Amino acid sequence: MSDVVNSLAERFQLTPEERQALLPSGRQTTIANRVGWSKTYLAMAGLLDRSKRGIVLITDRGRQVMDSHPPRIDVEFLRQFPEFEEFRTATRNKGVTDAPATDGEPARTPEELLEEGDTQLRVRLSDELLARLHDVTPTRFERIVLDVLRKMGYGDSRPDAAQAIGRTGDGGIDGLINQDPLGLDIVYLQAKRWEPAVQRPDVQKFVGSLEGQRARKGVFITTSSFSSGAAEYVRQIDKKVILIDGKRLAELMIEHSVGVTVEKAYSIKRLDLDYFEDQEG
Repeated sequence: MSDVVNSLAERFQLTPEERQALLPSGRQTTIANRVGWSKTYLAMAGLLDRSKRGIVLITDRGRQVMDSHPPRIDVEFLRQFPEFEEFRTATRNKGVTDAPATDGEPARTPEELLEEGDTQLRVRLSDELLARLHDVTPTRFERIVLDVLRKMGYGDSRPDAAQAIGRTGDGGIDGLINQDPLGLDIVYLQAKRWEPAVQRPDVQKFVGSLEGQRARKGVFITTSSFSSGAAEYVRQIDKKVILIDGKRLAELMIEHSVGVTVEKAYSIKRLDLDYFEDQEG
């Protein structure tokens, strides 16, 4: 199949970027995924024989189709074959529908549809998380930020490894995480539920607070965004300061299951060809 993918990439004159483009999951290239599903559809229509491992043969029906020089072989074309219609009926009964092709765009594969749906759900969930974060109290927001960092692996296993400060006169520090039991390496936090973008002076004030604590590491988290000046500033200073905006915070909450629960999980299974090999001898 790798030879087929390469041959088709040459035939369609794909650029290096198009050849390397991945599905959102990052596990497979888009071209390989589409070629794989093309093989499946053609086999279900009886145009290909894939009964032997690693070998795909064109059938007599497939040769007849090629001899007829069809302008396009797509789902609508394959529907003339009863075996393919039976396959489509079975998948439709399980809630799977074909994504029609549009002008200039090929039909999407089941993996692409699944991942596109996952992306849409994550975007909506991110928006809901940010809206909810704006409603919580400042103290609760600081605790949520600490929970996210703990779930990411920061801090040791002690209950007091992460602390919310959040009191008047805190010097611009809202929380801290001890990365070792003795507290020799501490990460200081600033957590702000803001609507406007965080500007450079705000980040400078936080860095000044780190200096007062003789700290080397800091994380500034906001529900809004950071100005280009703020981002440029942290790239110029010696201290290690990480900026996390609202979009990234929501992504981290989803990734580490903070404030969200799993409603339903899907797993994609593939045929294990090795299982069917003769193990004797």
